[in-house]
Amino acid sequence: MVFTSHIFVFYFLPLTLAVYYLLPDRTGPRNAWLLVASYVFYGWWNPWFTALMLAVTAINHAGGTVIARPGAAERSRKAALVLAVASSLGLLVFFKYAGFLQVNLNHLLGAFGADGVRVWSIVLPVGISFYVFQALSYTVDVYRREAPPARTFADFACYIALFPQMIAGPIVRYGSVALALRERHCGVSLFASGTVLFMLGFAKKVLLANPIGGAADAAFGAAAPGAGVAWAGVVAYALQIYFDFSGYSDMAVGLGRMFGFEFIKNFDAPYRADSIADFWRRWHISLSTFLRDYLYIPLGGNRRGPVRTYANLAIVMLLGGLWHGANWTFVAWGAYHGILLIAERAAGRAPAWRALPRPLRVAATFVLVLGSWVWFRAETLADAAAYFTAMAGCGVPADARSAVLAAQVFEPGRLVPMAVAGLLLISRRQAHEWSAAVTWPKALVAFAVFLVALAAMAAQAFNPFLYFQF
Repeated sequence: MVFTSHIFVFYFLPLTLAVYYLLPDRTGPRNAWLLVASYVFYGWWNPWFTALMLAVTAINHAGGTVIARPGAAERSRKAALVLAVASSLGLLVFFKYAGFLQVNLNHLLGAFGADGVRVWSIVLPVGISFYVFQALSYTVDVYRREAPPARTFADFACYIALFPQMIAGPIVRYGSVALALRERHCGVSLFASGTVLFMLGFAKKVLLANPIGGAADAAFGAAAPGAGVAWAGVVAYALQIYFDFSGYSDMAVGLGRMFGFEFIKNFDAPYRADSIADFWRRWHISLSTFLRDYLYIPLGGNRRGPVRTYANLAIVMLLGGLWHGANWTFVAWGAYHGILLIAERAAGRAPAWRALPRPLRVAATFVLVLGSWVWFRAETLADAAAYFTAMAGCGVPADARSAVLAAQVFEPGRLVPMAVAGLLLISRRQAHEWSAAVTWPKALVAFAVFLVALAAMAAQAFNPFLYFQF
């Protein structure tokens, strides 16, 4: 089940809200109902997926209970932390990376003339990377005494399974919602704000990301696109992935508000960044802060000299790339960003760069980010290299097929959404801020856009969520 489906919009969400607000105004019954609804939502893809999520939940709840036990010795606390972290990461590695590791092991064995191993075919559970990271953040924060232990197993299970953000984030820290899990009230203003934000995120996904994605798919799927088509294709993909993922995040935050929760803002105009470091302060904020707090800083951050800092940046970005998928293209994407971050750190406050007008710095940063999206979108490293060749104008000479491809990429049904998306990118007010205080004119505008998006949803056959694969 996805947010942009008639089952969710017309059946699941109204029923879940109706029962939720008919229950007594106490968190116990309402958390229990949210837990049931969230497991139904998650099990819609495959009921067996719920068993894995329940296992991750039980492991980390047990670990947190041992860690937070009064008078617990440091040795037992550390043992519980290591066991919970190792078990959760072990499940993530098995389901997400086992096949990738086996294939690469076979390549290595073949290079030495040895027989390969059998490659398992393992179904990747939807959203496993997100809820495993969320569960791990709880256990680590309880160990650090930065978050209280969960009051009950049901509360903790509700936190892990909460359907608005379970599948594709944002990654929510337990400490940020611990109070709301114990006591929360959703007034009219908060509910209205959440509803408007959900409708705007829905429209971003359906009216912008989906049609723009068609242009990106046409360009990246071509055997030999010309330079103009190749550049248009990567720009289209940059717009698609931003409006797809930020649209989902807006819907998730909006749904959270409708149930009395406030989640972290996950995007802050990332394409207005004027450096790669600034980009990572604005893009997928919940993941970048997770990697900073649970990986970069524990590795030593920037406190142990420049060489160690560069190494830490490289490790974090390589693992961040691999987190996105079991493919060398994601490793290359992480390495690309790591190299750029290291170069920026080594240059320090480069006077020549800072002397440039900010629009030029933003434009240059955007071009560098476009380069990273080629690695992210390509199926293989060879495909990425071929696409860079096409962008450089060194591909196959244009022929009749090139004209057909250009017509597909530049068709009005895709160019118009791209133009609208471009205007929204330079807008000073984002959906998150625009929906904070709802007035009747704002509500009417959001509702009108939502109705158009509903009509478009009914006519669309192409409706993927890009980050569901992670």
